[in-house]
Amino acid sequence: MKSIKLLIAGMLIFITASLFSQVTIVLGTPPAWGPAGYSNVQYYYLPDVESYYDVQNSRFIYYEGGAWVRRANLPYRYRKYDLYSGYKVVMTDYRGNAPYAHHKEYKVKYKKGYKGPHQNSIGPKPGNHNSAVKHQNKRVVKKSQPKNPSRGHGNAHNNGGAKGKNK
Repeated sequence: MKSIKLLIAGMLIFITASLFSQVTIVLGTPPAWGPAGYSNVQYYYLPDVESYYDVQNSRFIYYEGGAWVRRANLPYRYRKYDLYSGYKVVMTDYRGNAPYAHHKEYKVKYKKGYKGPHQNSIGPKPGNHNSAVKHQNKRVVKKSQPKNPSRGHGNAHNNGGAKGKNK
């Protein structure tokens, strides 16, 4: 009888331990404008608009009408705010449902216009998907231009390109 109790207790401990070891937190997909390199974060703080972004639920959290609200978009007053360019404070140390609980500290530490270390976005900015190709094409054009463009176009017509230099 004692060995059966020990066997059952051992099985319960094993099952409990294996359940806890297999718990994973599944977060939502980070937005393309989110900072690269942070796949397991739940919130970003956006100092320029004094708002938070909930990655798991794809919602912005901001103060409006005397309360913190969760919305799919930022309020209308920030309609021209560029999420790709604005700095995102990655809240790696916070777990919970109210990232604004320490908002006064965040607001002081990360004022509007705050710029920390350089951040790359996860994805390209809409409308800029060919920016690398365009940039590459510009380099090709520059390479095909004469080494000293102030000397004309290489057709023996100076057209005043050297005016004021070594007359």
